[in-house]
Amino acid sequence: MRASILSRVGAELGEGPLWRSETAEVLWVDVLRGEVHALDLGGNDRLVATLGEPVGAIALDNDGRVLAATPRGLTDLDGRLVASIPLEAEDLRMNDGKPDPFGRFVGGTMTLDQPREGAGSLWSLDGSGSTRLVSGVTISNGLAWNAIGTELYWIDTPTGRVDVFDYDAATGSAVNRRTFVEIPADAGSPDGMCIDSEGGLWVALWGGGAVRRYEAGELTAIVDVPTPLVTCPTFAGDRLDMLVVTTASVDFEAPPRGGGDIYAAEIGVSGTEPHRLGEWAT
Repeated sequence: MRASILSRVGAELGEGPLWRSETAEVLWVDVLRGEVHALDLGGNDRLVATLGEPVGAIALDNDGRVLAATPRGLTDLDGRLVASIPLEAEDLRMNDGKPDPFGRFVGGTMTLDQPREGAGSLWSLDGSGSTRLVSGVTISNGLAWNAIGTELYWIDTPTGRVDVFDYDAATGSAVNRRTFVEIPADAGSPDGMCIDSEGGLWVALWGGGAVRRYEAGELTAIVDVPTPLVTCPTFAGDRLDMLVVTTASVDFEAPPRGGGDIYAAEIGVSGTEPHRLGEWAT
C-alpha cells in the first residue's frame, strides 16, 4: 500500500493527528512552532492557535475542546494551565501523549533540543495530580490501549521497540513492561502509533518512510509514505477507515520533497474513536 498526498502543509515537525468528529477535521500540531492546525479531508488546512511554546500533542475533552501538551503540562489554547507536571530539568518538554480509555492524559517528556538519554519520563495526569509511570525515558512517543483498556502499548524511540504494560483502569498504573515487537534498525525508528478495531498497531517509522502494522507481534502490512520522516498516524473519516499520516522536515538543511506534508491511505480496516479527557479537564 502507498499513501498519497492529502495536503502540502509544509510543517517543520508535524505530529499528533487527531480526528474530531464534531467538525470532521484532523487536528494536528507543528511541535516546534507551537501551532495547532485543523485539516479537512478535502485537504484544506487552517491555523487554529499559536501557543508560543512547543506543543507535543493535543487532546479533546468531552465537548470537543482542544487541550495542548506543553512544557508546563496540559493547557487550553489560551495558555491556561489545566494540569502540571514536575519537570525534572528546565530543558524538558512534553512530547507525544493521549487520553487513556478512562479520561486521564498520559504523555511523556524529552529534552527540548538534542535528546538526552534517560532525561524524561512517562506521566499520567488527572484532576488529582500527576503520577510518573516510567522514568529514564529518552524520546517518549506513540501510545495506544487495547479495546478493554487492560494493556498499554508505548514507544521510547531509541529502544527500537514497542513495549506493552499491564494497565490498571482504577489507578492508571502501568506494570509488567515487556517487548511487544522489535523494529529492525534498517526499517527506521518507531515514532507515533495508533490502534485499529482489530487490535493491530500502526507504527510510524522516522527515517523509514513508512507506517507498519503489527498484530500479535508480527508484521502484517506496510504503508509506504513518499518522504522519510514519518511521525504519526491516525484514523479519520465518518467510518474511521482512512489512515492520515503526519511527517516532518526538521532534520534536513534542504528538506526532502514532501517532508512536513500530510498523507492519507485507505487501508481496508477501521480505527476507533480517540479517547477523550474526563470531566476534570473541563
